[in-house]
Amino acid sequence: MVAEAEDTEDESYAIDCPVLATERLVMRAPRDSDLEQLVALADNRHVAEMLARMPHPYGEAEARTFLAMAASRRAGIVFALTLAGTGTFVGCAGLNTTDRGLELGYWIGEPYWKRGYATEAAHALVDLAFQNTSIQVLHASTRVINPASRRVIHKCGFQYAGQGMLNSIVAGQVPVERYRLDRKTWTSLRNWVHF
Repeated sequence: MVAEAEDTEDESYAIDCPVLATERLVMRAPRDSDLEQLVALADNRHVAEMLARMPHPYGEAEARTFLAMAASRRAGIVFALTLAGTGTFVGCAGLNTTDRGLELGYWIGEPYWKRGYATEAAHALVDLAFQNTSIQVLHASTRVINPASRRVIHKCGFQYAGQGMLNSIVAGQVPVERYRLDRKTWTSLRNWVHF
């Protein structure tokens, strides 16, 4: 996932940060107790180079800045993704306001890749966005070299909307694919099929 840094102040995008429970995840606001696991998973160049705003290296100072940003909700709503059975922190996901509108974003720590957690979290956030705002379109984007993220986006029903460039803190100017999901398509997909 790639989320752009440009924010808008449109109140129609305002969403409360509830605790969301999926089949295997508990999605909640990030908190100070996540700091150690956050640093351990985010301090990974393979993760950071796929995102716009994650620096590398990633230490305690960067984690504290992230936690403060998440609490302020300036850039949207952020969820810590934790395993339902153990509370283990596995990544983050959120809905960010951009110049195009509301955008879905996510990252999973490398030890937890290829387990479907990103898709599970994305489905929950797509539902949250359409159920709790008046948006007609939800956006997502991914680096062109990130097939795993592209699969998540496709499984959520997003349609290809073109390419663009993104300024990544770690990778510099990089090409991205942009996707969109409209309310009508989401309504037809509401009973998410497990892939």
